Amino acid sequence: MESSPHHVCDVMTHAVVAVGRKAQFKDMVERMEQWQVSALPVLEGDGRVIGLVSEADLLPKEEFRGSDPDRFTQRRRLADLAKAGAVTAEELMSTPAVTVHADATIAEASRIMALRHVKRLPVVNTEGLLEGVVSRADLLKVFLRPDNDLADEIRRDIVDVLFPAPVEPVHITVADGVATLTGRVQDATRIPLATRLVRGVEGVVGVDCRLTATEKD
Repeated sequence: MESSPHHVCDVMTHAVVAVGRKAQFKDMVERMEQWQVSALPVLEGDGRVIGLVSEADLLPKEEFRGSDPDRFTQRRRLADLAKAGAVTAEELMSTPAVTVHADATIAEASRIMALRHVKRLPVVNTEGLLEGVVSRADLLKVFLRPDNDLADEIRRDIVDVLFPAPVEPVHITVADGVATLTGRVQDATRIPLATRLVRGVEGVVGVDCRLTATEKD
């Protein structure tokens, strides 16, 4: 049984604005403003990703402008203070870059973002060359899938496989991403599995499983 087919390559942005390690501070700000992006991958050579410069990396220059931080702040925010004096991508970038491959699942990319506390991931191939960028907003696109598409996938990949001969037809309705399953089936042990698999379909918001099993004599 195959899970939902949505991967990073289905939702990522292919056209990416990037910079080299010697890019200047003002140039990076201008590119972010021009292209309406919040981060820039930093590339080396033929396109290998070596880091990422985000708005958070640039803001310390403004935050600490004209200020004289006390010793506690200096110890606690040493990295930010260093970035306040930086002028090139090489000095500002977060490295090594947290990346993901295009064939990773939406769930895998979401997990990486959550664990590493990042808002976007450069998408690279097996050689580490840039192929695109995926953001939190991109990952949320799966929830825009039409309800009919979700119902068709649940029917084809889950219900028809787990319950090939139901006691009565299994009805599947999806409204605003919430899937409801009703009907009677022969094997009660498969009902929890069906619920779990439906919940794992990309784009499903919630599951209301009302399947019941026939009583055995």
